[in-house]
Amino acid sequence: MKPALRALAAPISAQIRRWVLSAFPRGQSGIDYDHPQGDPGLFGPDSVTWRIHSDFPGMLSGGLCALMLQTLHPLALAGVWDHSNFRTDLVGRLRRTTNFVAGTTYASRPEAEKLIARVAAIHAQVRGFVQDGTAYSADDPRLLTWVHITESYGFLEGFRRYAPMPLPDGAADGYYAEVRRVAEALGAREVPASEAGVRDYFAQVRSELRYDERSREVLAVLARIRLPVPAAGLSRELFLGAGAALLPDWAEPLLRRGPAQRLRAAVSARTLRAIAPLFRIALNDGVAPRACRRVGRDPALLEHWP
Repeated sequence: MKPALRALAAPISAQIRRWVLSAFPRGQSGIDYDHPQGDPGLFGPDSVTWRIHSDFPGMLSGGLCALMLQTLHPLALAGVWDHSNFRTDLVGRLRRTTNFVAGTTYASRPEAEKLIARVAAIHAQVRGFVQDGTAYSADDPRLLTWVHITESYGFLEGFRRYAPMPLPDGAADGYYAEVRRVAEALGAREVPASEAGVRDYFAQVRSELRYDERSREVLAVLARIRLPVPAAGLSRELFLGAGAALLPDWAEPLLRRGPAQRLRAAVSARTLRAIAPLFRIALNDGVAPRACRRVGRDPALLEHWP
């Protein structure tokens, strides 16, 4: 953005910064992004993952897209239904997920491994039965793969749609190949490592998906989420719509999304795309720049492909 335009955008960027930091406050996760010096973490500064995960609009909208998709898998949804306080603290759940993704992306390897071990221990306690008597467990490799792929798909498509940098040839495959390391460390197996592999995976798993009363209730809770920000309803509708715009074509009918919903999603997507550069200005001092400094690299490298 040119200096003159940047100056004009400064008040709006300042408001966006207050909005984001009130919803996702910093310094409360206990994750150390500054030490040890030189440690590149699980991915490093030349990775595709560092660039894709540094884009806030793409990550938030992509995460919401993933949540919508995850409501379609009855075994994955059962763990949330039975063991989560999503009805009363969905914002807290989003914050915990945000911290996990940020920590495993940008913190040192010891910090990332500590986060993975903590989540794996929680997963080991999440188990039960769905209504037809089928057993589920959160550490089931198949469910871990489903959750990972829906999130990775959402984050990648969010970047592709809303980030200022075009996605170069091969970057999507590189991203899927990189981020599966976290899924496999948690216990996932046969994790697709390319965009074609993800398309094949979705085609294979589709017969296991369904939209039921639980799906409807979780989506209703998501639609009522109130972020602790000014104009909470407007902010929610913008990002939920922008997230819905990322859904794969096959998911729209499964989620019972009609023409009016698709139109609102398209408008939200265009709006977020237009204002996305302001988020880059507003959030230029987050964990990604800290990780760059930890490894002795200029944070500006994240604005370009290696």
